[in-house]
Amino acid sequence: MLRRVLASLAALALLVTVAGPAGAIQFGRPDGNGHPYVGLVVFHNSNHVPLWRCTGTLLSETVVLSAGHCTGTDGTTAPRYAVLYFDAGPIPNGNYPFNGTPCTGYTGYPCTGDATGTPHPNPGWNGALTIPNTHDVGVIVLDRPYTATNGHFGALPREGMLDTLARQRGLQDVTVTIVGYGVQSEKPTLISIKQRFVANAKIVSLKSALTDGFNVRLSSNPGVVSGGTCFGDSGGPIFYNNTNIIVAVNSFVLNLNCKGSGYGFRVDTHASLQFIGGFLD
Repeated sequence: MLRRVLASLAALALLVTVAGPAGAIQFGRPDGNGHPYVGLVVFHNSNHVPLWRCTGTLLSETVVLSAGHCTGTDGTTAPRYAVLYFDAGPIPNGNYPFNGTPCTGYTGYPCTGDATGTPHPNPGWNGALTIPNTHDVGVIVLDRPYTATNGHFGALPREGMLDTLARQRGLQDVTVTIVGYGVQSEKPTLISIKQRFVANAKIVSLKSALTDGFNVRLSSNPGVVSGGTCFGDSGGPIFYNNTNIIVAVNSFVLNLNCKGSGYGFRVDTHASLQFIGGFLD
């Protein structure tokens, strides 16, 4: 039952291409050129078959930050390379295969994009969402350097940044910006526009049975804040306030319809920073 309820945000099948009005990341707005260093990531297996899609953030010209369950095995299949798109979208489907057909000979989404790279999950990621320390952080090392249109990158936080903010200001004053290419609606109609959306949210908790110093809980109530996360937003950045500082990456939700709280795996811990730093000069 727990595994059914704690649904990861990543497993968005590439066959889902429902058109409809742009609702949000969830209740958000199109990002436009706001975060051109945040991209859509499609993971492929060794046979060049697209597996699933997530979101990632450039930390440098060659390193992209995402989630462990995006870059690692889902228990049965492990991705071998990633194709990245930094277009704000909507990204057209182009000429691409369905039903497990290899990408050989195809062009457009999800076979060709702006960059390609090799995924690296956190060594602690075991293919399951083991709460609270899921080790749900990963990186993609690009085959060739890529720079966003504005020349900017996402930035890593100082260690323990969220704990310091909670002590100094109280969580009720800590706001974040969430960015992603995920599903905009699950119910009553599935809407999956491949477009970068942005929204604001508030941090609800750092200390609970589900967070416990490893995760951050975000409010996704549209009556209180303007946005939340859904499938495909996995690995996308949770920025502190309106900065480029990534305090967590989108990880999981409690409801299969993407209602209620969303959770991000913290980047500001010693373990996360040590893992990510191993890929940065």
